[in-house]
Amino acid sequence: MTETPLTIVLAIPPYAKPLDVSGPLAAFREANRQAHAALYDVRVMSTVKSKLIDIDGMAISAHATIYGADVPMDTLLVAGTYAYEQAFDMEDLQQWLQRQAPTCRRYGSVCTGAFFLGVAGLIDGVRVTTHWQQADELTKRFPKADVYADSIYVQDGPVCTSAGVTAGIDLSLKLIEDDYGRDLALKVARRLVVFLRRPGGQSQFSAHLAAQTSDSRPIQAVQQWVLDNLSANLSVPRLAGQAAMSVRNFSRVFHDETGSTPADFVERVRVDAAKRLLEDSDKALQRIAMDCGFTNVDLMRRAFIRRLGINPSDYRSRFSR
Repeated sequence: MTETPLTIVLAIPPYAKPLDVSGPLAAFREANRQAHAALYDVRVMSTVKSKLIDIDGMAISAHATIYGADVPMDTLLVAGTYAYEQAFDMEDLQQWLQRQAPTCRRYGSVCTGAFFLGVAGLIDGVRVTTHWQQADELTKRFPKADVYADSIYVQDGPVCTSAGVTAGIDLSLKLIEDDYGRDLALKVARRLVVFLRRPGGQSQFSAHLAAQTSDSRPIQAVQQWVLDNLSANLSVPRLAGQAAMSVRNFSRVFHDETGSTPADFVERVRVDAAKRLLEDSDKALQRIAMDCGFTNVDLMRRAFIRRLGINPSDYRSRFSR
């Protein structure tokens, strides 16, 4: 282990999400405790002129601000924020990131912090991720970035980015493992009561949470019924019948409420369920296809390639535990 602590700087934009800050802080500081050594010097950096930062109603005092003298750092992470659109107006932060990031061994973001990296031109041609709800917008805003919408975290050279909120802990554990080995990272994960490598991707959350995003109780009920009956006939007429609506009205209301078609939702949750079985079970592909409602392996393969760009067999070989 290195004798000099590695300096981790968390840059905190206004209206930051509490777990985007406390998650990485907890992981790196727990690494120090588990190792009984000062492995990391974790510092909070304010991105405004005041050291006092408001984080969702909690006031914390930063170690420094971006308006002070530049400091050497090993790792720079930008926390996510509810107001990520402000990234396009914070020119001082943009310039600071452009100046500081190239001096770091690695830099990255948690959640929507990726937008700040994007504005600074730091993710062009780079594989990145962000919160699943903002992945499409990140792609549109920064078309030169290669956005992996389903990843919990992505590391591409010196750039490391995580998905939303608690995924900052997953990324931090990966960095701890890279720095000091799997044993220490596993000790930290156990202490924080989390997986060292969380199974699945963001879609395991987005697909199931989608059933809670509609204000329409009939649509919510249909979505939950789909999740509970993946192997059943989930044709649009059948779903419309569940909602006691005509096919035309159901399709319109479903799209208005969820932003997707009924068929798209069904395929998404079926692929998600199949992914988990491929990762966590030894079931044959035909059995998984049947359990998830694809009826045969070829239909499942087509859905996987359409959604993930990879066939089920290759997915299992890469991600099974």
